[in-house]
Amino acid sequence: MIYLVWTLPALAVIAGIASGRLGTLAASLLGLGIAMVVALAAAPIPFQLSDAAVALARGAWIGWIVVPYILGGLLFWNIAMRPGSAAMPAEAAPADARARRRLLFAACFLIGPFAESATGFGVGIIGTMMLVRRLDVAPIHLLAFGLLSQTLILWGGMGSGAIIGAALARTDPTTLAVHASFVVTLFNALWLMLYWRLAEQAGIGAGWRERTGEAAWLGASLALVIGATALLGPETAMLAAYGPVIVLRWLVDARPDRPALVRAMRRMAPFALLIGWLVLTRLLPPLTHFLEAAGRLHPFAGAPPWSPLFHAGTWLVAGALLTGLARGRAPAFPAEIRAAWKTGRLAVLTIVTFAMMAELLAGSGIAEGLARGMFTALDRWAILATPLVSAVIGALANSGNGANGLFMASQVSLATEAGLNVAAVIALQHAAALSLNLVSPVRMAIVCSLAGTPGRERDAYRIMMPFAVAVVAVLLACSVVVATRAV
Repeated sequence: MIYLVWTLPALAVIAGIASGRLGTLAASLLGLGIAMVVALAAAPIPFQLSDAAVALARGAWIGWIVVPYILGGLLFWNIAMRPGSAAMPAEAAPADARARRRLLFAACFLIGPFAESATGFGVGIIGTMMLVRRLDVAPIHLLAFGLLSQTLILWGGMGSGAIIGAALARTDPTTLAVHASFVVTLFNALWLMLYWRLAEQAGIGAGWRERTGEAAWLGASLALVIGATALLGPETAMLAAYGPVIVLRWLVDARPDRPALVRAMRRMAPFALLIGWLVLTRLLPPLTHFLEAAGRLHPFAGAPPWSPLFHAGTWLVAGALLTGLARGRAPAFPAEIRAAWKTGRLAVLTIVTFAMMAELLAGSGIAEGLARGMFTALDRWAILATPLVSAVIGALANSGNGANGLFMASQVSLATEAGLNVAAVIALQHAAALSLNLVSPVRMAIVCSLAGTPGRERDAYRIMMPFAVAVVAVLLACSVVVATRAV
């Protein structure tokens, strides 16, 4: 009976979102309220109101750390490049089949993920669909290609999800992102093959030579972003790796003349300067140490510190303001700030709420108690179930933060209790929480609206079902590998 009581916060969140009666924020607030009551009344260890206050403050701090990424990324994108603009300056419809295919691949697997990494919130969908629309494909295929912009959501929103997940797991965000990236690579290998089939159905087929080239581009891009993550951290890795790749791809495909090259350089200068500066702040040790030490705040042991001059979100805001001033758009700052807040506020509040709930469950010993109960009932094979549940919750909540908030602490405790590889369990949990975001109800609504097919979500789910099945297959296979202690 006590185990049922301990699961009430998670059950309340799942039921609220799945019923359609509550949005993600309302469901998270409901779960937080129930978690408070359960922690104070039925915690397995002594847990007083003062302990709850510390847990809530710690959770709020963890959530705050990613707020500048979210709002700064949105503000920078809005000012440097209006939402929906392509990150590659190709405006005319491609003249031949090969050019059409190359634009489609770049839009789905390069430009869309790049836009999503800078901002999150489906901006990658908008950029991808603006490009793919030129190919005159059927609406159902247009929305499917738009969703493929979400295939590298591990690095979405300046890696904010990895930072939150690592904080909840009490580990390093770079280590978590690197380990989780191998699961995401498996996803992308299967998704690429499904993309080939989808492109054939849309009338943009290609031979095996072109497919081999696409696999090579995707493989090299993934290798670069994983290497950049290990070197720079998850916040700037995607921008640093995919920015140059997109430029190289455009040069190879478009072979621009000098005027076109100059126009492109001017348009993309804010991105190049920002990326270059962020890379320097991570690679020059004296500069890194100075920026990390200046104004550093670290109120909670084991939680991320905040160094305002080292935080990438700070430089996103600075880049937005400098770009606006350089382009004479200073009068638009108030409207752009309001627009960024309007777009990002629900995500900000939800992240903070889920982080507070996670800290309550962890600090009160409930997460550890649930993990011990699962281990007693199912032994180490309990690890097979939670990733699938996390994937579903992540899709329903349109974010991996909810699933991580509910299950990350329990997964860490379960891995410790069962003698499993803790780093592998954490990475699997995080990758699972993000894995079905490309078929989340919110993103389905976005693509149907942008494709001019509102109400066709059922058709969208039908065409994307193979991509979801691929996720389930990878998660099950990885869970078995972890449970058998093969890693």
